[in-house]
Amino acid sequence: MRKLTRRILVLSLFALFFAAPAFGGTILFLGDSLTAGFGVQQEQAYPALIQQKIREKNLPFDVINAGVSGDTTAGGLARLDWVVQKKIDVFVLALGANDGLRGLPVVQMKANLQAIIDRVKAKNPTVKIVIAGIQMPPNLGGDYAAAFRQVFADLARENKAALIPFLLDGVGGHIDLNQADHIHPTAAGHKVVAENVWRVLEAVLTNTGS
Repeated sequence: MRKLTRRILVLSLFALFFAAPAFGGTILFLGDSLTAGFGVQQEQAYPALIQQKIREKNLPFDVINAGVSGDTTAGGLARLDWVVQKKIDVFVLALGANDGLRGLPVVQMKANLQAIIDRVKAKNPTVKIVIAGIQMPPNLGGDYAAAFRQVFADLARENKAALIPFLLDGVGGHIDLNQADHIHPTAAGHKVVAENVWRVLEAVLTNTGS
């Protein structure tokens, strides 16, 4: 009986040693009004819903929502030093929508996003990066929309980052999931956005993703 107990203890320690637990820490969402939760309660915005999922999974992470309505990639870059004053373990970059809606140059948008990534990595060398893809409607011009969409995939590949293909997948264009402006998700829409994010982020948090 004693030998059996000892064997069980050894096997349990072996399993604990080789398990891949979450590394823990702080997740920073840098975004615009989609992240800030424009038009809904803060607890209904998708970053807050991600925090709920984290707690349900008993993962050791805290979410910081650094979304600011109206922010562009240039605006995000300008305020970045203030945002990343504390150590960041996972950085979710969700900017670009306002650049697209204003028809700003795609090349400059990409440069701003890359500068944000570089600065975050310089202050947090072990940070894990997640990039939220944004898409523009074709009425802004087919070539522009295609080049805009490609920026996020290129950045993810070039920086070995995890990619959320389209942050608003299943929400964009769905009247019942958007507010009257047809741009910002309702509380129900944010639940869909949270699922889009969680499909990618969960693997990152449990050390099985990028």
